[in-house]
Amino acid sequence: MADKELKDIEQVAQRVSDAHGFLHIDDKTAQLMALDAQIAQAGFWDDAQRAQTVSKQASSLRDTIDAYNATVSLLDDARAAHELAGEDPLFAEEVQQTLETLDGKLDALEVESWFSGRFDDGDCILTVSPGQGGLEAQDWTEMLYNMYSRYADSKGWKVKVLDLVPGAEAVGLNKATLQIEGRLAYGMLRSENGVHRLVRISPTDVKQRRHTTFAAVEVLPVLPDDIEVNLDMNDVRVDVYRSSGPGGQCVNTTDSAVRLTHMPTGIVVTCQNEKSQLQNKDAAIRVLKSKLYEIEQQKRRDQIDELRGERMENSFGSQIRNYVLFPYQLVKDVRSGVETGNVDAVLDGDIDQFVVGYHKWRVSQE
Repeated sequence: MADKELKDIEQVAQRVSDAHGFLHIDDKTAQLMALDAQIAQAGFWDDAQRAQTVSKQASSLRDTIDAYNATVSLLDDARAAHELAGEDPLFAEEVQQTLETLDGKLDALEVESWFSGRFDDGDCILTVSPGQGGLEAQDWTEMLYNMYSRYADSKGWKVKVLDLVPGAEAVGLNKATLQIEGRLAYGMLRSENGVHRLVRISPTDVKQRRHTTFAAVEVLPVLPDDIEVNLDMNDVRVDVYRSSGPGGQCVNTTDSAVRLTHMPTGIVVTCQNEKSQLQNKDAAIRVLKSKLYEIEQQKRRDQIDELRGERMENSFGSQIRNYVLFPYQLVKDVRSGVETGNVDAVLDGDIDQFVVGYHKWRVSQE
């Protein structure tokens, strides 16, 4: 038994050593020291936006380093308990419990290492729009809006509603735009970019027939202040109107909602859930900049694909996941193959297996 415990400890010790490498702990420690030195400088907070950006970077690095150091500490605890297990059998149980906890933390660190993109660590803007299906598609849009809101809550992320457009005949939503703020929010939720297909007996159909409907999910990064986007406000038509959805004080009583139309591209962005017209305009500009940035990035990806002689499929506009409620119950991701029959839990926000499963599949393809 003691030999098996020692072997388990050494296997976990190797995982801890591997984590030190793939997390680049030494580099992150040096980066954190440099950022902390900036924060300690006099006048650092004079530039509030820059100070906030630097502080956020430092906090993210510190979280990763602290999480890694916690695994090192647990490994030391496991080794100490193993040495004492010969005298007291209770310490043998402690070894197993500690190793199980350590395995979970190492799994989480491995998942975190998959998010190395420029914006993966930051916030995102998630928009759900109905596809074909009329009232059924509007209802599906609201179901997805609720699913993502609950998922974000379960991760401890902050959800800020930018735009909720009620559906026709008071059924569902015609659009929902959320700003989701939290560590790795964009990186993780990139898995949701695409078309989501629902099959069920429609509650909006008096004949109780089976319907197939679609909704599109778009996930964009909230761009940091140091990212320059070429946006000429002379190219943007600004319309104001009375909000149609729920909101705070003054919403629905003044022309506080804002619609921006970027005339060169035809992109339309609306925001109506802030308390003032100025706040709605600022939020809408933020969304518009993210959309324009993504268009430029996609153009560059297309040019590279053309030079390579290949054409990569754009995930937005392709079916990525099926949610079947009738004649059987199954949610299955088309890309990763992850599936579950617990549809109710998924629609209640329990989608971590699909998010993590997608990224595990993505990393395996790279």
